[in-house]
Amino acid sequence: MVLLRTFAACLFLTPPAMACDLALALAVDVSGSVDSTEYRIQMDGLAAGLRDPLVSEALVRSQAQLMLVQWTGASRQKVTIPWTQISSFETLDEFADKVASDPRVWRNFSTAIGEALEMTMSSFDTVSNCKRHLIDISGDGVSNEGVEPSALRKALRTRGVTVNAIAIEESEPDLTAYFFENVIVGEGAFVVSAAGFADYPERIRKKLLREVTQQSAALKQ
Repeated sequence: MVLLRTFAACLFLTPPAMACDLALALAVDVSGSVDSTEYRIQMDGLAAGLRDPLVSEALVRSQAQLMLVQWTGASRQKVTIPWTQISSFETLDEFADKVASDPRVWRNFSTAIGEALEMTMSSFDTVSNCKRHLIDISGDGVSNEGVEPSALRKALRTRGVTVNAIAIEESEPDLTAYFFENVIVGEGAFVVSAAGFADYPERIRKKLLREVTQQSAALKQ
């Protein structure tokens, strides 16, 4: 009897596991058009955006799952930081540190946006408990290899995966329109434009704010 009471007390004293509101896959373009300086700007800017006070608080409150993917040409996509539950600010800081120091996997390959979306989409199987599944993809060019990204829209909708994008218009001024017409998918999906890589850090911060604060707050209403 004493053992049973002790066990029951432990059950009540142990806080219940919090639900995950958001699974966010961060897919970073490392194709040949991105030089070493531009790669560094992306990774440092992304890490800083994750550390933004409003972004970090929303991620912790959401018990979000985060993952980092590097992608370039067909058959060249790799999860470099696996799904990590952001259960505390310390965990968030550790994840951001890993992003900032993540070594580049490929150079000098093509741009296969569809392949990147397809691989990333399949990764959500392991975080199916999260209420919202989102791919945040960056790119500085149109897809020029592999499956067309627009061909994946039906599959993404079926699996409940939203795709937002940041278009880095360093050399392609119509890239935002291309992403809008061919890449993004899902209710409330959007494209953020950066005139060049120098604008990326501020634009990705605003993009993350829009994704994790406004939409996460809407889920709780």
